[in-house]
Amino acid sequence: MPVDHAASALEVARDPAVPRPGRLTLFGLLAADLRAKSRWCYDRDDWKGLVKVLLTDGTAAMIFYRLMQWSGRYRLVPLEMLFNKINGVLCSCIIGRGAEFGPGLVLVHSQGVVINGQVRGGSHVVIEHQVTIGAERKQSPLLGNNIFIGAGAKIIGTLSIGDETRVGANAVVVHDVPAGATVVGIPARVVRQRPVAGSAGSA
Repeated sequence: MPVDHAASALEVARDPAVPRPGRLTLFGLLAADLRAKSRWCYDRDDWKGLVKVLLTDGTAAMIFYRLMQWSGRYRLVPLEMLFNKINGVLCSCIIGRGAEFGPGLVLVHSQGVVINGQVRGGSHVVIEHQVTIGAERKQSPLLGNNIFIGAGAKIIGTLSIGDETRVGANAVVVHDVPAGATVVGIPARVVRQRPVAGSAGSA
């Protein structure tokens, strides 16, 4: 698949105009994540929705991840390792030190989630349970913005996932995915393609 199909995902890492985690405070990232999850789960982001989200499965893993990310940014390695370990033990969620996601990260359920420490993701990435986003030969996936990853999906190796992508449950993604695509199966194949404004891979 041509690399330009994933151009919008690559822009997440290269375009200085795209919001990056380092440009927001810890509380700003947490607020964005909690509001995104409240909208995803309850179609609302008022204070009642946020309270419900705080009591929802997966939210603790989101918070521990952001604390780990913040600790790593300030080179507080013992704290970074502590939050990483707490997430694994208490939430059954393993997100490697160094993994970067933009604002609006949602872990719908945290159980069984494994994410390599070299993974880079944009904003508003929604992840279901039992998802693996892993490395192959020390190369990890690059995810764009507004992505949904279904339960049990595997995304492995040197590849890019374009903006507005949907990865079906139990799909195994081993190649680039164009922006606006829905992919399913083993290996994953495109079953639907939606146009995405401003994306090189949209049609």
